[in-house]
Amino acid sequence: MTIKTIVIEGIDQDISIRRSERGAEVTIEQNTRHAGRQDICIAHIARDENRESRYAKATEVAKLVYGTDRRGQAAATNSMVHDVLNEMERVAGC
Repeated sequence: MTIKTIVIEGIDQDISIRRSERGAEVTIEQNTRHAGRQDICIAHIARDENRESRYAKATEVAKLVYGTDRRGQAAATNSMVHDVLNEMERVAGC
């Protein structure tokens, strides 16, 4: 089975991970009163990218999924960030 899209429900928005030709693209779907629906790209994951840079991007996505603490870090445990990373890699085909 090939997964092409996953939608993660965040605090105030939906985060979509879609397969692209090089890997995966992470976007946020926001609905605003004036502009309507907007898709904002927050990360591109390439299949040949190293694990550390993919983890850093997963941390940024986790900030939007789980929110942030007082220091601006993701309000998530390390295993929660790894769950986000695993889903991103699964869609990208890493």
